[in-house]
Amino acid sequence: MRAVELVAAVLLGAVTLLVVASTLGRYVFALPVPDSFDFSRLLLGACLAWGFAVIGLRGGHVQVDIVAQTVSPRIRRAIDALAWAFLLCFAVLVAWKMFGRVDSARISGETTFDLRIPIWPFLGLIWAGIAASIVTISIKLARIIMGHDQVESSEDMDFKEVTRGIR
Repeated sequence: MRAVELVAAVLLGAVTLLVVASTLGRYVFALPVPDSFDFSRLLLGACLAWGFAVIGLRGGHVQVDIVAQTVSPRIRRAIDALAWAFLLCFAVLVAWKMFGRVDSARISGETTFDLRIPIWPFLGLIWAGIAASIVTISIKLARIIMGHDQVESSEDMDFKEVTRGIR
């Protein structure tokens, strides 16, 4: 599953380099990078999609612990499973709609503005990130249901990261 994190990291690095190169090119050398707007928005979408898949791995989505901390571990596991099931349903719907968008861009021949590069491969990269999130969320949900995993509060995660020397 480290591959999911690696893809997300590479995409984030690529979009960062593109934005820096575009900014320097435009304001320092008066030479903008062609299609930098299209590439940056498509790569940013891919970053978000693959970051969503990383959430499935790590369980770092936004959560409210007020109710979960006051109930028994069994009820908390049921609440966590319900929340992850909703997240899975959301991911499936997004993947379905994104697949339709990929197909639409491919059939219509939609391209970038300057260089006329087809955008469907970039949209496919976004779809692949959402598809990967379905897998990671499903695994996390199964682990929660079987009792092998639990969703920790953000304070617990911060404490563990500090004690392991990550932060």
